[in-house]
Amino acid sequence: MKKMILMAVTMMAALTVSAQNQGDCKKKCDMNEKKCEKECCQKTRSASFLYEKDLKWEDAEPGVQRQIMGYDGQLMVVKVKFEKGAIGKPHRHYHTQATYVASGKFELTIDGEKKILSAGDGYYVAPDVLHGAVCLEAGVLIDTFSPMRADFLGKK
Repeated sequence: MKKMILMAVTMMAALTVSAQNQGDCKKKCDMNEKKCEKECCQKTRSASFLYEKDLKWEDAEPGVQRQIMGYDGQLMVVKVKFEKGAIGKPHRHYHTQATYVASGKFELTIDGEKKILSAGDGYYVAPDVLHGAVCLEAGVLIDTFSPMRADFLGKK
């Protein structure tokens, strides 16, 4: 019985300290900062406002670069820039994907079906469906994923 009471008191004390730290973080830590030292602020989300000029481009494949435009655990938006002739290799992932063709021309293959898409078009990829792209005219795709692609952030 004494052990149970001691455990309950210890848990309540830990919860109280945690709640105090959370309040402290809200006062001292801006979630929009690029880096926050407070553990309670280490959320899986991007800043609220992201400026293209401040975001790095990452090499995804030869002739393909991506820029993460915003995310939380449930959603991610990624800008993907293709050079003419670049290939988004056929792949699959458990995420739902919807993509808007912002510019250029692409040959998309989704589940064995090929279509040509141009600026203003879009496509949907269900989870675990094989899909890939060939860039026919240099362009940009705006990918959305649900849930977010933790692999793009180096978090598995």
